[in-house]
Amino acid sequence: MKLLTYQSSKGIRLGVVTARGVLDVAAAAAATGIDCPASPDDLYAQGSAALPGLAALLAAADDPALYREESDLTYGPAVPNPGKILCVGLNYQKHAAESGMAAPEEPVLFSKFNNTIAAPNEDIPLQADWETVDYESELGVVMGATVRNVSVEDALDAVFGYCNMNDLSERDFQMRSGQWLLGKTLDKFLPLGPYVVTADEVPDPQNMSIKGWLNGELRQSSNTADMIFSVAEVIAYASRIMTLEPGDVISSGTPEGVILGMDPRVWLKPGDEYIVEVEGLGKLANRMVKA
Repeated sequence: MKLLTYQSSKGIRLGVVTARGVLDVAAAAAATGIDCPASPDDLYAQGSAALPGLAALLAAADDPALYREESDLTYGPAVPNPGKILCVGLNYQKHAAESGMAAPEEPVLFSKFNNTIAAPNEDIPLQADWETVDYESELGVVMGATVRNVSVEDALDAVFGYCNMNDLSERDFQMRSGQWLLGKTLDKFLPLGPYVVTADEVPDPQNMSIKGWLNGELRQSSNTADMIFSVAEVIAYASRIMTLEPGDVISSGTPEGVILGMDPRVWLKPGDEYIVEVEGLGKLANRMVKA
């Protein structure tokens, strides 16, 4: 199942992408009387438990009026209001090497906050004194179940789905201290989407191409097989520290090709566009603008 959110006069609405168009979930639920989450927040609060209801809704929603043309929609963030946002640093072998850092012995976890959430095609405001802004194409993981101390073998069973993410970073702020928070949690610095593709449609999260283009130039081109710690290992590790819940998101690290690893370094500036594409998850495009 491929899910998205979109803007409307009534706020952000939940949609399911089908061959007939994008099903308006709230309208379809009202028309059919089927019990299922009608809003993005309701969906991600329930997580994977909501999927049978959505499947029943898709089977029953025959009225063409319940479907929208995707090209007419303005996307919202694929997960508008995540519970927790966890990110993994230095999680690709070649990215650690280009950064001049040793591959970590355990996952390097840091957080972002909900102010960083941005939608596909949404402008990313850059202040004039942010002089070292970088892109990071990443595979996003959306949790679908509550887990604590989950094993690596069972970790993927707790995943709701996957999406594109761009873990934007202001490198000067990031490196000012041992804490990366300042450079990572600037407003709109985590675009995600356009879709969340449910886990049943992603056979192996460790075998997905991941790419990124700056103004049409291919900058990042790798595969999630280069991760140092797999998605399952990251989930299991994090769950030993904290309870993971439906609607939490994990940004699983970026491959080589970031500006930080280049010589010379030409940082992002207003007018630049970056596009992220993880295999099977669509394309996530955002333009940098002057704040």
